[in-house]
Amino acid sequence: MKTILAAAAMTAMGAVSAGAEGVEIRPNGGTPSVLGKSPENFTGTAVITPLFPPNDTTRANAGLVTFAPGARTTWHTHPAGQLLFITSGQGWVQEEGQERRTVNAGDTVWFAPGVKHWHGATDTSPMAHIAMTYMVDGKNVDWLEPVSDEQYR
Repeated sequence: MKTILAAAAMTAMGAVSAGAEGVEIRPNGGTPSVLGKSPENFTGTAVITPLFPPNDTTRANAGLVTFAPGARTTWHTHPAGQLLFITSGQGWVQEEGQERRTVNAGDTVWFAPGVKHWHGATDTSPMAHIAMTYMVDGKNVDWLEPVSDEQYR
């Protein structure tokens, strides 16, 4: 099962600008954003803008995810890990069994393969990040149960 991010990025393959051999430019706005409104993946309002799909060389995809205050992912894991680049605002990340941690614009977060976690905005601030995930056998995420309001706060 592909994530919303991977599926949307793959549909944008036509938005590539070729210039020099081996160089791809994906113009800003060339890939439509989608609302992350599936309760299996998000609570609250999140907007996903695919940046690039996986390919045979990188086996990674990336997307910009913007969370409104109070929005967050469900608990999930990644078979090959996930890298987040916090680009704006303030958010929270939490590994199962650990304390929730605050992240700010400029921070980088690595979730090791198989680590159950969630991430999103704080209850008072929006947060955006670029998420990079790696594909293993055509899969980059396992979505789990929603983060309850009690767990979030």
